[in-house]
Amino acid sequence: MKGCFSVDQFQKIRTPFYYYDTQILQDTLDDVLRESGKYENFVVHYAVKANVNPKVLSLVSQAGLGADCVSGGEIQACLDAGFPAEKIVYAGVGKSDWEINLALDAGIFCFNVESMAELEVINEIAQGKGKTANVCFRINPDVDAHTHANITTGLAENKFGIAMEDMEKAIAKAATMKNICFLGLHFHIGSQILDMTSFETLCRRINTLQDQLEQQGITVKEINVGGGLGIDYEDPNGNPIPNFKAFFATYAQGLRLRQGQRLHFELGRAIVGQMGSLISRVLYVKQGTVKQFAILDAGMTDLIRPALYQAYHKIENISSDMAEETYDVVGPICESSDVFAKDFRLNGVRRGDLIAIRSAGAYGEVMASIYNCRALPKGYTTEDLSVCECQSK
Repeated sequence: MKGCFSVDQFQKIRTPFYYYDTQILQDTLDDVLRESGKYENFVVHYAVKANVNPKVLSLVSQAGLGADCVSGGEIQACLDAGFPAEKIVYAGVGKSDWEINLALDAGIFCFNVESMAELEVINEIAQGKGKTANVCFRINPDVDAHTHANITTGLAENKFGIAMEDMEKAIAKAATMKNICFLGLHFHIGSQILDMTSFETLCRRINTLQDQLEQQGITVKEINVGGGLGIDYEDPNGNPIPNFKAFFATYAQGLRLRQGQRLHFELGRAIVGQMGSLISRVLYVKQGTVKQFAILDAGMTDLIRPALYQAYHKIENISSDMAEETYDVVGPICESSDVFAKDFRLNGVRRGDLIAIRSAGAYGEVMASIYNCRALPKGYTTEDLSVCECQSK
């Protein structure tokens, strides 16, 4: 893997930092467009919460994808990065007034509405502006994504979406509002899903709901199935691009789309996850009573997924060709949970070695914090390194 990293250039940069391989990103975007383009009326949005690095956003925008936002800040970041407002959808259970105002003023494509209370507020604000808000209702389909509990969103017990039994009532309410235009239905069942069975189940549930609506004389223009496709954290070198072919084919085969309906997707991790690595430096190698520790200058403030989700990331010593040894790879934060991996095999570690924590392009830099008064990690793209405009260590 060391051939994919410029270790000499990395030595010049203050660690920890994120490195984004823009060739992997471009290859991934090309595959997304190729596989989704096989089907009529498939529309792909990038789920912005995965990574909001401005250069990454710009590349995704240039590829022609839309944007799925969950905050006013994300909407503004997308507008700044060149995403057309008419390709932006806005979800989230807690949209504040200023965010709704921003979205209406920008002229975004659609609000994915998650409650009746939210619908009423959007209508009121739109009325005050003399505007009409396009909405899809996010329906909680009660489908188990069979993934980590903290990233499951489609069960009845989750906070997201409107209950299926309230769907017709919500649509009827929207029809009475002069400043609301009802477009369709939105779903999202969870994240890091690798088994297509969960998506097949969602297709069957949507088919049933559409049949139910048509019995009431209701047809919809837009169906949005969210994202959720996972990546291979175990083998990022062997599988740098997720299985978009199977993902899009599952919906093409499983959903009974009506004439002229558009099908929207909101992919985040699958697009940017494999392009990113957190680059850290070894501060100390500590021999404990029963453990050997590789203590890094990166910690849970830089990449919280292992502490928050017990998530696995492949870790590589990109400075060493020594024989492998077993380490607990830990950070400097004053928390026992500041652990990247336990009993992990790495090429022999020495102070100053560079460590790459892989598959960190999604939910890495964007979730960083300043706990312990630490500086936020910077993000560098391949192009940044080629110009060599990096901070010395």
